Amino acid sequence: MVDFSVVVPVHNSEETIKELYSRLVAEFNDLGSSFEVIFVEDGSEDNSWNVLKKLKQEFPNLITAIKLNKNFGQHNATMCGFTFAKGEMIITIDDDLQNPPEEIKKLVETCQKNNSDITYGIYTKKQHNFARNVLSNGAKKSSKYFMKGMGKGSSFRLINHKIVRRILDHNISFIFIDEVLQWYTNNISFVDVEHKKRQYNKSGYSPLKLFNLASDLTYYYTNIPLKLMVYGGMIISVLSFLLALQFVIQKIFYNVPLGYTSVIVAILFSTSIIVFSLGVIGGYLSRIQLVQNKKPPFHIEELLD
Repeated sequence: MVDFSVVVPVHNSEETIKELYSRLVAEFNDLGSSFEVIFVEDGSEDNSWNVLKKLKQEFPNLITAIKLNKNFGQHNATMCGFTFAKGEMIITIDDDLQNPPEEIKKLVETCQKNNSDITYGIYTKKQHNFARNVLSNGAKKSSKYFMKGMGKGSSFRLINHKIVRRILDHNISFIFIDEVLQWYTNNISFVDVEHKKRQYNKSGYSPLKLFNLASDLTYYYTNIPLKLMVYGGMIISVLSFLLALQFVIQKIFYNVPLGYTSVIVAILFSTSIIVFSLGVIGGYLSRIQLVQNKKPPFHIEELLD
């Protein structure tokens, strides 16, 4: 078993893969630790796979290259890499060099100092675009308040292999690694790390993808929509009762004709709540159906081990 396994999800990063690998080699040589690098090519549209094949030929004992047959997403690709990791500690790092490999030393030192199961690199200043920063921060704050999550984290992490082995049991089509990790340990440390600007291409996380990620995270890992239905239904029931009581009092004491307005308001009000509730239930049912059909979290097209 090697000291460290580095898992790198790759998507449209032909310009950065070689530099990333060479800097990883230099970093672990400086640390004096044995290592392996697991690249998971996640449905790229550029020449990333050919670059990985050449790297594998040049460094056959240090690199595992995996090609997925389509884009499954960063977390699913990372989980795929976990299944091949042989290290005592597993490091996850992005492929775009926004996480400098030289910052790995900080993760290792913090982990050893605190004897943590998981160590996150927290960016002192994010170099993402404004929309992604807003949506990302919103998702983390929501996780903290509604899911009792950490409220912070990143894809730059160091994880004990024992924790990784546990989360591999979660073989579902949608996986959010940071949420699942917290199910198995509270022994988590954080250290400030540098975050560089992207030099090549654009981020694969568009606002729509971030919104869909937040939606899946809410449905798969929380019951917040169901709670909203319960508490919202209770509040609306009380308001509807008070409104109905008002119309009854007006009719009895003031002989005010009820007319169509009150009926239409009541119908539209109740119908909108019913439609909303059915939409929430439909969201859960669609995801239950995906789990029941055992939709795979990833599918390997080619493996260079």
